[in-house]
Amino acid sequence: MASETTTAVESQTRRVAWTGGALAGLVAGIAMGAMLTTQMGPVIRVAIPSMYGLEGLAAGWVAHLFHSVVLGVAFAGVADALDAGDSLGRSAALGVGYGVLLWALLAVLVMPVWLGAVGSPANPPFPNVNVQSLVGHVVYGVVLGAVFPYVRNL
Repeated sequence: MASETTTAVESQTRRVAWTGGALAGLVAGIAMGAMLTTQMGPVIRVAIPSMYGLEGLAAGWVAHLFHSVVLGVAFAGVADALDAGDSLGRSAALGVGYGVLLWALLAVLVMPVWLGAVGSPANPPFPNVNVQSLVGHVVYGVVLGAVFPYVRNL
């Protein structure tokens, strides 16, 4: 009986952490999306929506925020596994590293291949090393990591 209770509590904690990751990812996505809109307009108006055969600023924001929430949930799993989700400093530092990793894997490597595969009018070079994009991903990561400890247990 005690093992069933422990499992139920662990399951509830895990679910709450995922929810917190989604919310932190949404907040971080809004911060990064504002930067994309003002500093890298074609990325959010053309490149991101064209990954899904769409176009326009609204479609770019929807796709970007979807990515942000999914990646926030993944961050929650990483933060929980590394026991970094309760400490603002550790979580924010983890977020910075996570943002750099997302930039290196997704923006530099995956996105140019994906855009080429779907015939997007936004056709970045491979690898797509862009310092503004790196800054945007670091902002995403630090906001994600800073917000997560406050929302993980809501």
